[in-house]
Amino acid sequence: MDIRFQVGGPAQWRADAVIVFLFEGEALSDGAPELLEAAPWLGIAPAVRDFRGKKDEVAVFHGHPDLAVPRVIAAGLGKREAFAATAPSGLRAAAGAALRRCRELKIETVAVEASSLARLDAVALARVAATGDGVQVWSPFEEAVCGALLGLYRYDRFKTNGNGNGGGNAGSETGEDARFEPRWLALLCAEASVPDDLHAAARKGEAAAAGVALARDLVNGPPNFVTPGHLAEQAEAIAKKYGMKARSLGRAELADMGMGAFASVFRGAEEEPRLVVIEHAPKGAEDQKPLVLVGKGITFDTGGISLKPAAKMHEMKGDMAGAAAILGMFEALGRSDVPRRVVGVMPCTENMPDGRATRPGDIVTTLSGKTVEILNTDAEGRLVLCDALTWAQREYSPEVVVDLATLTGACVVALGTDVAAVFANDDDLSGRIRGVGDVVGDRFWPLPLWDMYFENLKSDVADMANVGPREGGAVNAALFLKQFVDKGVRWAHLDIAGPAYTAKKTSTCPGGGTGFAVRTLLELARGGV
Repeated sequence: MDIRFQVGGPAQWRADAVIVFLFEGEALSDGAPELLEAAPWLGIAPAVRDFRGKKDEVAVFHGHPDLAVPRVIAAGLGKREAFAATAPSGLRAAAGAALRRCRELKIETVAVEASSLARLDAVALARVAATGDGVQVWSPFEEAVCGALLGLYRYDRFKTNGNGNGGGNAGSETGEDARFEPRWLALLCAEASVPDDLHAAARKGEAAAAGVALARDLVNGPPNFVTPGHLAEQAEAIAKKYGMKARSLGRAELADMGMGAFASVFRGAEEEPRLVVIEHAPKGAEDQKPLVLVGKGITFDTGGISLKPAAKMHEMKGDMAGAAAILGMFEALGRSDVPRRVVGVMPCTENMPDGRATRPGDIVTTLSGKTVEILNTDAEGRLVLCDALTWAQREYSPEVVVDLATLTGACVVALGTDVAAVFANDDDLSGRIRGVGDVVGDRFWPLPLWDMYFENLKSDVADMANVGPREGGAVNAALFLKQFVDKGVRWAHLDIAGPAYTAKKTSTCPGGGTGFAVRTLLELARGGV
């Protein structure tokens, strides 16, 4: 769906439907007075009096079909006070619900009146002034556009339409989707030209949504299609499209390099493993110390010899959500004007059991030279990440390193399915991640990196074991990774096992891959850490 702009005020506005966001009990004359000029019939429409503005409420008001604005769709924001506490997520949800209704009604052209959105800035800023809690600045234009686009997301690449062709999202490699989608979403401006801040914010929302959608596509894709090679191809396609650099290293190169931990995971896999690298280095930033992102890319995880139970094993296609989030972020980065140097490093492989697979009890030597006793082959994520972390630090001398992975079930037990853990050796970095995450809808909570827990990882026969006791499993995994972070490097580890994949259906996500952390990483690149 295209994002457009209309200027010149109510007399010039044209759309099959205009969306308006209203608080509970708020009158149209207060929330969107200019919309009443564009659609004066609202003043006598009986259905308007039935709308309450409750959270998740969506209503359609109909005028004459030949009018410039024949329909208005009202989306409720709930109580003003409650909205202020979670304003960005509430606006995204309302925008997503409104666009889904437009799709159901087969409405081709949709618009949002900009001044009615602008008033939401005051609601959020009032909370900052009242609480002084350091709430991150956000743009209602960006969040409305992002929420609207995510509301239309669906993964149907492998479904057939009436013509016998594969379905898919806009821009997919498959045939044209026969099912309906709105053609464009316009922001309606009273000014004679589009204000620069409005234009920039809308494009930021569009870029963020594109990145989240790509990450969702990769996580939702079947494991016989989304292989390590496919992730490498995606990185190369993004790099070619946006003038970035991409490369990948294969099985022989990784083994020869001394990545014994990574190699221990791909030993049982027929699919060619890849260390996928993508770099954004705009002119003038080529020698800058980069922000380095390292993402786990296990494209299917059987658990290896420590085989997982069969129930829900099909969901293990999503064990590459960390790598998917990085690729999604680079897609969004390519659509943005970000002067910072950013590098993505993604160790990608399947974790399979066969005659060559690593056994519990094996000892491997990591790229760092440290040895690891592998007690559980299903704790493979930390093995691929530790070698990738060592390589990335040697190769790029980063300013900041952030790794992310669907790493531990223990994190899900600790924080549930909606919240990810952040472990960091720098409080400012942890706070920044939590702050931007709250705004963009990626909720993080800090867990400790207490060195006393490393006792759990001591081995009688190697420098460390890859697992400790069940208790504190997420902390143990983070401490394992910490052993491979160089002194003085600012580092954060994001355990996204809970929120990366969901069975819940919401107005902005139909279930499956969520694209969690894409927008957080994008904001780290945009705003600096």
